[in-house]
Amino acid sequence: MKSFARVVLLAAAVAVPVASFAQSSAAQPTSRAQVREELTQLEKAGYDPHDWVHYPENIQAAQAKVATQNATAQGTGSSSAFGGASDGASRSGAANGF
Repeated sequence: MKSFARVVLLAAAVAVPVASFAQSSAAQPTSRAQVREELTQLEKAGYDPHDWVHYPENIQAAQAKVATQNATAQGTGSSSAFGGASDGASRSGAANGF
């Protein structure tokens, strides 16, 4: 009986984190209209849902294109992003000459 109780306790200890992880992923469910809008954007970007031969590459390329278009439309493209060094160099400390 003690071994059965230990098994049940162990199973419960493993199941609780899994259940909480599964429910914390989406605060708001995606509506059907949002899914249709995303599919329309992907199709305009070149995704063909009937092309199963090139499936992963096809949708990944379309998603990248849509993400670039959305970033450009929102004004958060690479040219206006914060924090990036354009020449690849970093400097630290006080400037010489002050």
